[in-house]
Amino acid sequence: MATKTSKAKNKKSARQRAIKKPRIDYTSNARLETIFAALDERFPNATCALQHENPFQLLAATILSAQCTDVRVNKVTPELFQKFPMPHDFAAVRQEVLENEIRSTGFFRNKSKSIIGTAQKLLSDFSGSVPRTMEELLTLPGVARKTANVVLGTGYGIASGVVVDTHVFRIAHRLKLSKQKTPEKVEQDLMRIVPQERWVSFAHQIIWFGRQVCQARKPLCAQCPIENICDAPDKTV
Repeated sequence: MATKTSKAKNKKSARQRAIKKPRIDYTSNARLETIFAALDERFPNATCALQHENPFQLLAATILSAQCTDVRVNKVTPELFQKFPMPHDFAAVRQEVLENEIRSTGFFRNKSKSIIGTAQKLLSDFSGSVPRTMEELLTLPGVARKTANVVLGTGYGIASGVVVDTHVFRIAHRLKLSKQKTPEKVEQDLMRIVPQERWVSFAHQIIWFGRQVCQARKPLCAQCPIENICDAPDKTV
């Protein structure tokens, strides 16, 4: 038989459960503006870290960057682009030759196949030029939305979407800007809440933010300009 004390405790627990915590709007205009302002102050000139001289080199470098750091890609591409500067150079190279050139970037067989196939398709379908639309870019071997967004945004200044790499995917979840489980769906969420004129710069800023501050294994929360509006479970402060 329950005692008076236990009944009182049960009633108190029931009241506590009934009191709901106020719902936080993580995508409110005020919170987003705070994030944008902090990124603008910290990374005012953020841009793509991949070294390139034209849209085709950017396209090839972005294909190489899959599952590889930009630093590693930038060590490979100067000599690579000196040997094979144009699409017709890549279209004519034997796959095993290109594999040896890009081996250190990882997944070199698939990457070499994609780059050669892309170069050949550019010559056959696009007169050797990198197309300027998402739909056309997605017809190229090895090109998905992330790569297409990089080329359009950085190569042509066209805001067709938001680049969602591992940094953007991670930080979108830490800041609770998206709960989606795939890069494509995270991109759709970001496109709804980030003004289109910010799509290109926002992705660059978040990528640099992820590299320098909001790192994967141990985020540097003490150095974070938006730590006060972040309640990620893996915070370090």
